[in-house]
Amino acid sequence: QVQLEESGGGVVRPGDSLRLSCAASGRTFTSYTVAWFRQFPGKERDFVAGIRRSGGNTDTSFANAVKGRFTISRDNTNSMWSLQMNNLKPEDTAVYYCAAVSRRLITSRMWQTDDYDYWGQGTQVTVSS
Repeated sequence: QVQLEESGGGVVRPGDSLRLSCAASGRTFTSYTVAWFRQFPGKERDFVAGIRRSGGNTDTSFANAVKGRFTISRDNTNSMWSLQMNNLKPEDTAVYYCAAVSRRLITSRMWQTDDYDYWGQGTQVTVSS
């Protein structure tokens, strides 16, 4: 059984950085598409960033709101992926979820919650002065 567990959330000030990590167990995630979503109160989950295999490399996708501030990386050896969040803003305050699916998604599908089979429990990120 696949399990995902996020860590690294917390309370920070505007302009600060945080690094979220997602640890996966139960499968080898080399061929998976993995991603981060976030959810604001009363809203549906929104795509933040994703990473997938592309030939012998990987490629990434980011929501416009976080481009240039967030990066995503993965460590296949340890079945972990991370979201480095820099220059955080109050509007980044949300619950962040990691997600995975056992196939390579096309770009337009990376943004869709329905295409992911596995989810973490979420970690709160609060950006406040």
